[in-house]
Amino acid sequence: MSKNNILIVEDEGIVAKDIQNSLKKLGYHVPLIVSTGEDAMQAVEESQPDLVLMDIMLKGSLSGIDAANVIKDRYDIPVVFLTAYADESTLAKAKISEPYGYIIKPFKEIDLHTTIEMALYKHAREMEIKKERDLYSSIITDKSTHDAVFVRSHSRLVRVATKDIIYVEALKDYVVFHTPNAKYTIHSTMKDIQKALIGNDFVRVHRSYIIRKEKIIAIEQPNVIMELGDKKVTVPIGGSYKDDLMDSLIFV
Repeated sequence: MSKNNILIVEDEGIVAKDIQNSLKKLGYHVPLIVSTGEDAMQAVEESQPDLVLMDIMLKGSLSGIDAANVIKDRYDIPVVFLTAYADESTLAKAKISEPYGYIIKPFKEIDLHTTIEMALYKHAREMEIKKERDLYSSIITDKSTHDAVFVRSHSRLVRVATKDIIYVEALKDYVVFHTPNAKYTIHSTMKDIQKALIGNDFVRVHRSYIIRKEKIIAIEQPNVIMELGDKKVTVPIGGSYKDDLMDSLIFV
């Protein structure tokens, strides 16, 4: 298994060397040690490390927190803070940059190892989810698939005809497609789903629901009664979506 590359950003030479020695004993590779926030960003640009150990209090115009914010936004590389300060003010400032860990100096090797491994694992999972979400998003908004969407089912991408979708429900970072015979889940947003389900067949009735109009059995404020196979389901109508729903229906 290849070693993870760890960049050390520490302006106390002896401390930096001790950290480097500890990391090497733990099986990590330390390609570089830098002492300022400016040098840290250049090192990240050139070496693309797997993780950055960043001292919060650095000499120079750029603090460790400032450097961490840039690294997060520009490179999406996890940062773990090193600090000898554990006061509330320092913690409050550090939390804003959403670090992957926070180690108080002096620390034990086991604490260093545990924090790094947890940070690497968390970042890897986040990247997997992001790639998965980007993949599904690109598929579901593909202009060639207006008559269908692709959803995940048992680790496979399954083509579901839009004519079979009765309603779509948002659950945090996921949306669920309800059909007469099955439910399918995908990482996406209701905004993207609304774009994918083009045409006049669907209407959004709530921030968490998009429904197929032809499956409406009745409207009993504040709900819509839907036909789902041989069952009936109740979907709430959001106040800000009521007019859109009523305008989309034909009254005789």
